[in-house]
Amino acid sequence: MTGWITTPIGAGLVSGALELERTGHGVLPHRLPASARKRFPDGYLAMVAAQPTGVRLVFRTRATAVELDVLPTKSSYQGMPAPPEGRYDLLVDGRPAGVATVPGGNVHVLDMATRSAVTRPGEPGTARFAGLPGHLKDVEIWLPHNEITELIALRTDAPVELVPDRGRRTWLHHGSSISHGANADGPTAAWPSIAAARAGVDLVNLSLRGNALLDPFTARAIRDAPADLISLKIGINLVNADLLRPRAFSPAVHGFLDTIRDGHPATPLLVVSPILCPIHEDTPGPGAVDFDGETLVFRATGDPGDRSGRLTLTYIRDELARVVGERAAEDPNLHYLDGLTLYGEADFAELPLPDRLHPDTASHRRIGERFADAVFGDGAPFSASVHCGSGRP
Repeated sequence: MTGWITTPIGAGLVSGALELERTGHGVLPHRLPASARKRFPDGYLAMVAAQPTGVRLVFRTRATAVELDVLPTKSSYQGMPAPPEGRYDLLVDGRPAGVATVPGGNVHVLDMATRSAVTRPGEPGTARFAGLPGHLKDVEIWLPHNEITELIALRTDAPVELVPDRGRRTWLHHGSSISHGANADGPTAAWPSIAAARAGVDLVNLSLRGNALLDPFTARAIRDAPADLISLKIGINLVNADLLRPRAFSPAVHGFLDTIRDGHPATPLLVVSPILCPIHEDTPGPGAVDFDGETLVFRATGDPGDRSGRLTLTYIRDELARVVGERAAEDPNLHYLDGLTLYGEADFAELPLPDRLHPDTASHRRIGERFADAVFGDGAPFSASVHCGSGRP
């Protein structure tokens, strides 16, 4: 096709990332800044932090055709089938308008038993969208939530301009693989994306698969990030990693909140406890994976009769409610939400967790809609009528 216009990809076009790194191919969006990345303890955290859940290109154009050249890095697990191709979701004026995939790219093969990994190099590819309406419109390309994506070039058949400030609040959310979008069909199907669309806010998703572990560097990244609203979903990773005991858990929660409050002293801040996960409700971790050649499921390896103080989801919900309740007496912008109100026993009976840990796409939608209604509705913690911070720490 002749008449293509190439637009440089910079911070003005990329939303949902805290930092853009220039690479040999183009631009790599990061959801955590370099200061946090220097503190990463292992390659697995580096991989999931670079996966751009919630990150999208946003621009205004009359273009009827759009092409995005990328170099994906896809994650694969030793001995397991290759995952589906990552999905690029196109929105036009906020409504779904297309889906694309990019075959090829690098493949990052991870051995879950040893946490070692090997990356096989591959070639860049192109996500293509055509047949778009010719009027002036706002276009969003949501990047695959489960593939590292280096952005090489954006081409359109009409000029591109930045979208003017729409006066929308920025909601920053931190959570586990569930908030990252595990088992969701695509990036706009992850529950935080659904909640953000329903509430009309701009999402920054700092969820980290397997790594919502109250790390100080994550708290500092949240402290320093622009945000009008902040939510933290705490618990499941602490149990399935068997990371803490009660003596360390509550001080770690306090420290995480203290650090965030250093930069956001009055920003509405919501602590969310875990959704239902029967394998870990009263059975501690660590978690383990079983794979029979076709089906992957998670299980808890702890003893439900263990009274040594190892964490369970039931304990974490009770303790988070206590900690937030005590702090809220001096911090009126701090709130608590019981995760069981988002997905509980009745939901599990109707929509069970396919792998015993992560919700499917239908459950993601239910969780996202319930979260939006409970948290952004009239009189709720993130209601547009309540006081919020300036958006800057």
